[in-house]
Amino acid sequence: MYNPKLREYKHYTVSKETQLLEFLLDTLPGSRTKIKSTLQGRGIKVNGKAVTQFDYALQPGDKVSVSQSKKNDTFKSRYVSIVYEDKYIIVIEKKPGILSMAAGHSTLNVKTVLDEYFKKTRQPCRAHVVHRLDRDTSGLMIYAKDMETEQILEHEWHDIVFDRRYVALCSGEFEEQTGTVANWLKDNKSYVTYSSPVDNGGKYAVTHFYVLDRSIEHSLVEFKLETGRKNQIRVHSADMGHPVCGDVKYGNGDSPLHRLCLHAYVLCFHHPVTHQPMEFSTPIPPQFKEIINKDKKK
Repeated sequence: MYNPKLREYKHYTVSKETQLLEFLLDTLPGSRTKIKSTLQGRGIKVNGKAVTQFDYALQPGDKVSVSQSKKNDTFKSRYVSIVYEDKYIIVIEKKPGILSMAAGHSTLNVKTVLDEYFKKTRQPCRAHVVHRLDRDTSGLMIYAKDMETEQILEHEWHDIVFDRRYVALCSGEFEEQTGTVANWLKDNKSYVTYSSPVDNGGKYAVTHFYVLDRSIEHSLVEFKLETGRKNQIRVHSADMGHPVCGDVKYGNGDSPLHRLCLHAYVLCFHHPVTHQPMEFSTPIPPQFKEIINKDKKK
């Protein structure tokens, strides 16, 4: 069990009015990235209270405590890691195998994991779902920490998000290096999404793709969403004859990693409250690249 009293801190006293990040950059050794990581990882306290806001106002006489631990131990989950957190939002990376929110009798979901974390760290908030990833898709997600922020993100999503990219390991060798798929997507009575080249009463969907690497057996492809429809990438890649590997719903049985090989690896948006540009990316899962490299050695 984590005990915050066991964590070692160095203590500093503020001598002039300033903002927290500015104070840390002036006071601490190490790179800006490392300092921001400590701040986002709840490793900074002001007058005994953990603070993650980089623009938190400091006054002369304030006590700033900086954790000497190499990592933040207040949050541990095999399915979720915290990438960024402030007063209004939390950005996480989810592993495959966990739902974005509760559904039916399933208890394993990101929202519950985050709500327990907020409770443990005594934050008076709850995680509000803004967008979803399929259970078996991994990658970056935003959750709002209050209803007001959730409403801003929900209603202004297409204006706020300016870059959203996925990477997928697809079956077969893509013929083209780059291109765009555009059609209408609609669910049938069995909740299977299907596409139509003409308006079928569904939602218009546009996906741009770029091939990062390929072999005869597989292609590593970046997908950039212009629209964010349900199962959009999975249906569009299947439409092209190269379904996402491991897709039991729209795939062809090619499952070299025994998981859906789809990962949300770039997420860029304007902060719903501060309006600052926020840019996040995670590495392409190395297993995706390993399959391509293995194919090439055959």
